[in-house]
Amino acid sequence: MTSKTKSLESSRRALNVTGLRATSQRALILEIIRRGHLDADEIYRQAQAKQPRLSLSTVYRTLRMFKKLGLVKELHLDDTHHHYEVKPSTEHHHLVCLDCGKVVEFEYPLSPKIKKGIAREKGFKVTGVEIRMTGYCSKCRQNRK
Repeated sequence: MTSKTKSLESSRRALNVTGLRATSQRALILEIIRRGHLDADEIYRQAQAKQPRLSLSTVYRTLRMFKKLGLVKELHLDDTHHHYEVKPSTEHHHLVCLDCGKVVEFEYPLSPKIKKGIAREKGFKVTGVEIRMTGYCSKCRQNRK
């Protein structure tokens, strides 16, 4: 079994756990989302290359359903559109390149301590933390020289 086949099977299992019928379109969309932080248009382009009859409206409906079921997280990495990632099992944050849009995930070990301290100091129940840092990746920095 190839890694692509294993990954697609993993997507089908994730769908079955939620009670959703694991259609080939849903499994493909979830598999594409697992590859990186993509917007709906890019997910559609990649999915349509494999399943030409897939529509953009199907991608949007599927993304809404996945989000509602907690399978994916919608990220607001820039002002123009949303990106999607498989719901992470651990808290992580994002670096976003202002030129090419590359997204790099990172963990910040002080984040839980900050969250706990701020919650205690302000009497607030913190339910999530999102840190997004913008700048230029190494490739774009080289191109800017």
